[in-house]
Amino acid sequence: MSEQLPIFISVAPEDAGKRLDQFLVSQLPGLSRARVQQLISEQKVVVNGSATKASFRLRGSERIAPLRAIPEQIPLDIVYEDDDLGVVNKPAGMMVHAGAGATEDERNKGTLVNALLHRFGSLSGLSGELRPGIVHRLDRATSGLIVFAKNDLAHQRLASQFSRRKVKKTYIAMVHGWLKQNQGTVTSGISRDRVRRTRMTTRRQGGREAITHYQVRRRLDSPYGKFSLLEVKIDTGRTHQIRVHLTSLGHPVVGDALYGAPRELQMKSEKRRQPDALVKTVSLPRNFLHASALEFEHPRTGAVLAFSRPLPRELEDFLAKLEEQQL
Repeated sequence: MSEQLPIFISVAPEDAGKRLDQFLVSQLPGLSRARVQQLISEQKVVVNGSATKASFRLRGSERIAPLRAIPEQIPLDIVYEDDDLGVVNKPAGMMVHAGAGATEDERNKGTLVNALLHRFGSLSGLSGELRPGIVHRLDRATSGLIVFAKNDLAHQRLASQFSRRKVKKTYIAMVHGWLKQNQGTVTSGISRDRVRRTRMTTRRQGGREAITHYQVRRRLDSPYGKFSLLEVKIDTGRTHQIRVHLTSLGHPVVGDALYGAPRELQMKSEKRRQPDALVKTVSLPRNFLHASALEFEHPRTGAVLAFSRPLPRELEDFLAKLEEQQL
């Protein structure tokens, strides 16, 4: 949000009863009422730390502020950087950016954006104050490669490559069960689940186009069940795309409790051949999903840039545990 909105505005007692949008227009002569209403509707303005409506009636003691991320010193695994962009290997558990609905502490702590702002100072502004530099995203429980933009030109050209499906994205995933085919493509449209709003679904008509290609790299038969290790490539980038597409095949990603994967893997009773040697349950406190490779054209030079990163330690250890106990 670049329209000269100050860090915060204090509401005086004499302004009690005024609508939020009317008050902001009176305080910010450079903004039209329509623009103020747009910023409020996009939840880019908060009153006492919470998003609200343009029609909200002020009481005369509020503090109004824009939503913006703040720098925070957090270690980063920087894979590549130059004057226009950077590539970072995000750990699982870190949000890329916070949402407008979060509390102020949640919004301003622990995200990739917070870390990038501390490391680089300034980033592209096309994604707004909460998401500077962010061109695409990974889910919180997913690790791997993300490209970010340091200036608006790089952001525009990278975003264009994503929209034209020129960026090549490869993931490694482990799912429950053995897929019937060694490779395949899922093209089911994706939309938000009407009942569980944090989930996406392929079961509704009119979902957004989504294309996911998978190839089985390994099949595991362990005391905790059968699993498939997959290489996954996506042509589109819908919310939870890989997770919901694999679930639609009846094979949720290991660790993905939101889409039906068990939180703990129980040893199958008929396979307890070494009861003293094997742990009865194992668990993975994240999704077994890693963005392992990323390829795109440099937004200024046009040179092809390709990067890859292996599975993080916790996924390697989990895979090794299953492999050493194969039946």
